[in-house]
Amino acid sequence: MTLTHRIPTGRRATAKPSRPLGRVRRGLAVGAAVAALALAATCAIAPAAPPSAAEQLNAYIAHHGQTLTVSDRGMLSVTRDAYSTTAGVQTLSANGTNYDWAKVVLMSGGWPTTDDNVTVLVRWMRQENGPDNWWNRNNPMNNGYGSGGGGGTGSYANLVIAAQKAAENLQRNPSFSAIVTALATAAPTSITEQAIWASPWASSHYGNGSRWHYTPVPVVTAPSSAW
Repeated sequence: MTLTHRIPTGRRATAKPSRPLGRVRRGLAVGAAVAALALAATCAIAPAAPPSAAEQLNAYIAHHGQTLTVSDRGMLSVTRDAYSTTAGVQTLSANGTNYDWAKVVLMSGGWPTTDDNVTVLVRWMRQENGPDNWWNRNNPMNNGYGSGGGGGTGSYANLVIAAQKAAENLQRNPSFSAIVTALATAAPTSITEQAIWASPWASSHYGNGSRWHYTPVPVVTAPSSAW
């Protein structure tokens, strides 16, 4: 028996063609180019670095620039803040009045040199020695502490020392604490004076105020030798 294999007509078996190598390389090159373009586009849209402080300042000055035009016929007025000074012991000693001595007492005690405090002290000095000779024995308040006279009859080498000793005596003796408090708080004259009358500074207590004088105390200058 003879077997015969017949191939159907109209159909031909063909092999699948392979892609040429050159076309593959060209495809890879195109893909790389597209990726590079995408990366470049991404970098192009990235936000720019913020301006530096100097650049911002220059931009502000350029935008808010101002000019000042001054007429050659006018004057430019400049106003300065006011200032004040406080006289020291040396300046007060050079002036040499009873009011200056009262301020030295206050400065020695660390108390404010207000008008009320100064007024109380010059009135007190007048009660002790009178205004015309307030520097008597260089002891305007007849202070016994450190003057060599227990009853206030002693004297000091100069008025600066006398002021220091007056402040020290007021601060060291608890009996004078109400006076110190009044001076430290710059209390009204009436409050400080009542504290003086109630204290043992004067045995008479100034008649509890009945012998206290309120007329203005004249300004009197002591001899320079007293300072």
